Amino acid sequence: MKIKFKLGRKFIGDNLPCLIVAELSGNHRGKFSRVKNLIIKAKKSGADLIKLQTYTPDTITLNSNKKDFRINKNTPWKKNKNLWDLYNKAYTPWEWHKKIFELGKKLQIDIFSSPFDETAVDLLESLNCPAYKIASAEINHIPLLIKVAQTKKPIILSIGLASLKDLQFAIKVLKKNGSKKIIILQCVSSYPSPVNEQNLKTLPALRKKFNSMVGLSDHTLGISTPIAATVLGASLIEKHFNLDDDEKTVDSFFSLKEENFKKMVVSIREAEASLGTIEYGISKSSKKNLNSRRSIYISKRINKGEKISLKNIRVVRPSFGLHPKYFKKILGKKINKNLNFGDRLMLKYISKD
Repeated sequence: MKIKFKLGRKFIGDNLPCLIVAELSGNHRGKFSRVKNLIIKAKKSGADLIKLQTYTPDTITLNSNKKDFRINKNTPWKKNKNLWDLYNKAYTPWEWHKKIFELGKKLQIDIFSSPFDETAVDLLESLNCPAYKIASAEINHIPLLIKVAQTKKPIILSIGLASLKDLQFAIKVLKKNGSKKIIILQCVSSYPSPVNEQNLKTLPALRKKFNSMVGLSDHTLGISTPIAATVLGASLIEKHFNLDDDEKTVDSFFSLKEENFKKMVVSIREAEASLGTIEYGISKSSKKNLNSRRSIYISKRINKGEKISLKNIRVVRPSFGLHPKYFKKILGKKINKNLNFGDRLMLKYISKD
């Protein structure tokens, strides 16, 4: 069964171009002017939608220095003293949200967000957020799932930290609370994530198992993984976006800069175009080269009444002569007219007796 619905001002679904989302995350560096520039450049780079993350450090964790809340020393964020400190640097101030959504309307590009608690959903609902993304780490946040499902808006569900049972339960909760438009995103929740752990063959399996649109939340460093995901049926690609500058942000080390983001968009669109339809036969552009196939030509002069043999015919290019399927059948047959080197052999030149 084909699936199709609106995600903001654009349709998403089977046999439609996949939607490409520019995730801004913490790449604003706490400057609204940079957020504005990120959105403008993301649209120019080919993004279909812009995604934010809506939380505060206090809605996502506790400001504690106990061991449980310290940053793992093996992560790129180890310079932050605890989780609260990291999120305090990365979060998008809530007072910016209205201006960001207004900028999206002005630029005619839809803005949506990942809420991290119920109060974030309230804020986003007041701004008429067109869709919601559930981050991988929030898939077990059942009150949040219930809250977003009750909006009855499209929900994009990232599964980087979910077992199959987790995913099944989350979808059950969403559907029970009114959600009918769900997109499941394959994801590897490591930063950056290794290409050989992407398991993109899971995409068509997810599509079949849950009868849902699928996509990719990509944290690899390159652009090959999103292109491959598109070929395997992804309806949505999400990629962290950053400016072409040298400023370090909390997520810059795995984000795609604008020039490479443009290349990714172009490559995805080319991959989609190359998929085409199921069609057997010769393509329109190939037909002009039909004459490059082989046919039977005279390789040595044959006089009228002489027999055709391996010494006087050959199967060569071009294809204006007799089809090669007649090659064995005509050996030993007599010619009814004189034929010179390079002449086409035709059935009408072969005697019937």
